[in-house]
Amino acid sequence: MFRGSSASVFLGVDVGTGSARAGIFDQKGKLLGSASSPIQIWKEKDCIEQSSTDIWHAVCAAVKSACSLANVAPEDVAGLGFTATCSLVAVDADGSPVSVSWSGDTRRNIIVWMDHRAVNQAERINASNSPVLQYCGGGVSPEMQAPKLLWVKENLQESWSMVCRWMDLSDWLAYRATGDDTRSLCTTVCKWTYLGHAHMEQWKESDSRDMEACGWDNVFWEEIGLGDLVEGNCAKIGRSVAFPGHPLGSGLTATAAKELGLLPGTPVGTPLIDAHAGGVGVMESIPDGEFKADLPDEEAICHRMVLVCGTSTCHMAVSKNKLFVPGVWGSFWSAMVPEFWLTEGGQSATGALLDYITENHVAAPLLSKRASSQSISIYELLNKMLLSMSHEKNSPFLSALTQDIHVLPDFHGNRSPMADPKSKGVIYGLTLDTSEKHLALLYLATIQGLAYGTRHIVEHCNAHGHKIDTLLACGGLAKNSIYIQEHANIVGCPIILPRENEPVLLGAAVLGAVAGKKFPGVRDAMKALNAAGKVVNPSSDPRVKKYHDAKYQIFRSLYEQQLSHRSTMAQALQ
Repeated sequence: MFRGSSASVFLGVDVGTGSARAGIFDQKGKLLGSASSPIQIWKEKDCIEQSSTDIWHAVCAAVKSACSLANVAPEDVAGLGFTATCSLVAVDADGSPVSVSWSGDTRRNIIVWMDHRAVNQAERINASNSPVLQYCGGGVSPEMQAPKLLWVKENLQESWSMVCRWMDLSDWLAYRATGDDTRSLCTTVCKWTYLGHAHMEQWKESDSRDMEACGWDNVFWEEIGLGDLVEGNCAKIGRSVAFPGHPLGSGLTATAAKELGLLPGTPVGTPLIDAHAGGVGVMESIPDGEFKADLPDEEAICHRMVLVCGTSTCHMAVSKNKLFVPGVWGSFWSAMVPEFWLTEGGQSATGALLDYITENHVAAPLLSKRASSQSISIYELLNKMLLSMSHEKNSPFLSALTQDIHVLPDFHGNRSPMADPKSKGVIYGLTLDTSEKHLALLYLATIQGLAYGTRHIVEHCNAHGHKIDTLLACGGLAKNSIYIQEHANIVGCPIILPRENEPVLLGAAVLGAVAGKKFPGVRDAMKALNAAGKVVNPSSDPRVKKYHDAKYQIFRSLYEQQLSHRSTMAQALQ
């Protein structure tokens, strides 16, 4: 049985789109060991599905491997936190999976976050003009849970009638581990239209406990045709909620502890969505004596935006006051940093887009083979090629290589700030060139397009009350030097990278540390466990700024042209 006084390390678990990962951290936030295990995914057009059974097996494998690599015994683990993509899990009264797939395959009981099957349902929900929609940037995205739930009800009636619990994936992981059905303020507020600020006057994080879920807007669910979900005090979607990091149940159940190789009773914190865990893992990673050191803590943190850059990118900023930014999700109360309001921008395809652009180019197989022979990634090879090409062409600076190529990166719609899931990607400047150098230029132009998208989000947020002047970046793309330098140059802000390579896992571990009573709250744990690494500053060359200002105007015009073309074709088909 768990005895917490001598336990000294914190365990974070993250379930991403392609794998489950686990990391062990010490009391200074240093990563002692990590491991990953792949998870299965099914993709059929707009329908993308996973299996909770498969994911739990992968989680168990990753946790055992990480503990072994870190040479950590079960009794050393002071607490455990889960984080995951905001995918939708369906289980019956026994906790068994219920299919959400046209195939009827019961393994496939998760609608993955990036699934866009519910675009039509999202449009109909947004037409309701419910007051709750102002907290989603003015409308729900098809990546949120309400449209997906409506899709299942309208298309898979048998499954709909069988489901006892609809859960965000991270909430399901915590439930599977503890048997406690309490939901997180992070998941419910950000993806389920739960109004977390209903608790604002009654509770502070220091009063940590399960709170009766008084933030559901029953009228909203009834208006959109999902009134059956509010029956039984909203039992199917969450009767109680808690601040991230609040200890759940009695910790790990005996069954889950055995499967994970840990001790029964090990504290488990109320979870976070993966991007939000990234925010918790880096937002206090500020070099000593720099970056608004003259401002009070509560104000300084409001000048930062975290970019969690992986398959997609989430742009996370907090404020002490509620700020509504059209087309950007939020404000969400206590959804990431307790007692702060969260604004959440995003790009639905970033790493996924770079993979798509690269893998579908005719030169990709040869480049991939060469990269493999050098034991580096294809992106490291492309970065080396770009540096060489810039030197060969006597380019004034590397970014200038793409003066004739412009990319609108909306290949999976525009999440922010246009909130347009129908937006399409655009590549301007194609020729018959199929060379490796052409792929390198297309890759660089795509990075720039993504960075212009981030600039658009930052400018839009600042125009609506934010004061963002510092970026912090984490995730796989944060390890790409050209990706980060282009973002710094284009946005015009310094970018701070974390000391540790796995900040999402660290954010999850923070939840375990708080649940294990090693820190009084999430912010205290963040300050103790976050640490800054390298700082990447924007170029001081005025020519670079002038160049990107010009390309940014072209970037903005590509979307405006698309709207005009869309209207022209719609009229032609009337």
